[in-house]
Amino acid sequence: MKRIFALLQALFFVISSFAVSDSNFKFLVDRAALELTGTTQVEFEPMDASQARVLQAEKDSCRSWYNENVLCTDKPAYNFTVGGKSLRDNIDSWDISVGGESEIGAVYRGGKTSYITLTHKESGLVATVEATIYEEYATCEWTVFINNTAEENSPVIKDFYAADCVLPTGKTDVYLNKGTEPAADDFQLIKSGIGFIPMRFTANGGRTESFLPYFNLHGSEASATLAVGWSGQWLTSIAQTFDGVKIKAKQETFSGFLKADESIRSPLITLTFYSGDNAMKGFNSFRRFTVDCVYPEGTKPVTTSGVGIEWPESTIDSVVANINSIPDWFAEATDYYWVDAGWYPIKTNWGDSVGNWFVDPKRFDRSFAEISQAANAKGIGLLLWHEPERCSEGTEVYNECIKHDGWLIEEDEERNCVNLANEDCLEYITGIMQRSITQNGVNCLRIDSIPEPLPYWEEADSRWGDGRKGITENHYVTNLYRMLDTLVESNPGLMIDNCCSGGKRLDIEMSRRSIPLWRSDYNCMDGEGKAKSDILQATQSQTYGISFWLPYNGTCAYVDGEYADRTNIICCSQKNGYIGIRGYMVDNYYPLSNGGLDTEKYLAMQFDTDAKEGMALIYKRENVEDSSYKLRLSGLESDTVYEVYDYDNPDTVYEKKGNELMSDGIELTINETPKAVIMLYRAK
Repeated sequence: MKRIFALLQALFFVISSFAVSDSNFKFLVDRAALELTGTTQVEFEPMDASQARVLQAEKDSCRSWYNENVLCTDKPAYNFTVGGKSLRDNIDSWDISVGGESEIGAVYRGGKTSYITLTHKESGLVATVEATIYEEYATCEWTVFINNTAEENSPVIKDFYAADCVLPTGKTDVYLNKGTEPAADDFQLIKSGIGFIPMRFTANGGRTESFLPYFNLHGSEASATLAVGWSGQWLTSIAQTFDGVKIKAKQETFSGFLKADESIRSPLITLTFYSGDNAMKGFNSFRRFTVDCVYPEGTKPVTTSGVGIEWPESTIDSVVANINSIPDWFAEATDYYWVDAGWYPIKTNWGDSVGNWFVDPKRFDRSFAEISQAANAKGIGLLLWHEPERCSEGTEVYNECIKHDGWLIEEDEERNCVNLANEDCLEYITGIMQRSITQNGVNCLRIDSIPEPLPYWEEADSRWGDGRKGITENHYVTNLYRMLDTLVESNPGLMIDNCCSGGKRLDIEMSRRSIPLWRSDYNCMDGEGKAKSDILQATQSQTYGISFWLPYNGTCAYVDGEYADRTNIICCSQKNGYIGIRGYMVDNYYPLSNGGLDTEKYLAMQFDTDAKEGMALIYKRENVEDSSYKLRLSGLESDTVYEVYDYDNPDTVYEKKGNELMSDGIELTINETPKAVIMLYRAK
């Protein structure tokens, strides 16, 4: 039966590969393929702190694999073809030199970086591999850049795989997560065996809708997590081999020559090596690596709050007066005031007016920076929404873009995409964003992107690509990173909020530049300002799922009451409160009870700081009948005594050793329904 399911799954993935890349059909086929061999009923056994730590043997395994497969000159972990000849099969056609390693942190925090240069003997192509090893985290990563140094067009480059290699894992299972549709089950964890027929995962429409680009490959001999950094149409395939698991990852479609001095790049590939029987070690090793080495320095859990700029009656004076009236205790607990879409001149609504990135003079007759200054005086930053990749007819950006061939990819008068792949357009849009940041006093730049970009990239290829496929996407994604990097470099301390229609660019390259304060549009209210009926269990389930990979994320369930407020205990929340314990959510994560969306089951999760202290969130849903819950913690020091207490009843303290808390646990009585219980603990 397993073989039949594997064959059917392979057929589904083949069908998906021929489907329109931004279609609902592709989305459904991808999900159906995985359901044949996967399960969402995933449980993890407790593990003690010694099992959670990165071991020297894991660091050695990472270093050995990295030396043999990345810092090598014979069988590299990446591959591509030039003029129909693959790099790996024609390695003698290239002069290869491996540079020395940098000091730790010289290029990337916590890492030592090397550059491998491959010079093609038969053309002017030069490939440069930027490779970094983070030895303390048993992690390595690399990106391949190809430049044409000749004065004429290069041979055609195809099959540009950032990863094409085998990990020696033995028989392997994969853990991965759904992306954001948006749906109640966004970010749901799936576990599946891996067969010899490749399992094929892709973005949908250039965004992380079907799946997140993260994979935990848990093997019988060794294990590793894989992250693919590409904010576009990525493809990852995995297949069991006799030695381990074969991984292949790339921009899904690229085929074309390079013009003189033109460059392209591959996705970023990140591998974190780990060992042991519990796959949670891999998740936590990866989380720790991203917190320490990937997210922008200074990233922390934040609290945001809106100021109602979009209201028709708002003025500079009314908003400033509102800010000045905020109590000090509220201001101290708030990091950013959130100003969303609609602060610019609008025609009929916020959506048909993007492209005028200056304040509406009818409502705000003076500098918008007065609002930022008033907020800053309270110790609060200004968060301001922008959508630079689209523009409405008649706006400043639209009127400029239509003057230049190749600046605007138009589907019709209402739907278009500003072409960041065009260097002059990129410079213009970056300048527009810089002007807004400066004039408006922006502390957090909220970047949204509503349309699915892949059809626009493909359309641009047909118009300006000279017969090349994927060239627009490659330059667009690369230039998106350049724009964000430039803005942050020019504005020290600027934070980027990566929105993208609610969690549709959740890859590691974007984590290097931003955090998603709105992870799924499922939490949006309807036209009457009402939340969905299942929003609380959906929010709980999404926190449970996304926490496997992304320590920093945010949203809000717009429902009142204690149960709702505790559902909003999220690293980055729009609800003021619980900030003291929300800080635990960037440390180790342990799922305790997988209730999914079932309101008849408990859902519980634990966040731990180096086995010293932490919290467990326990949600007794609306239809749970059992008033008894066995709390078994994870990640503790076995012989250390811990004090465990209820957030609501801190005087009632349980004292037990770590091994007892992880095996026997604590029997809790929860009579109220629904109820969210917060259990805190600390080492004595």
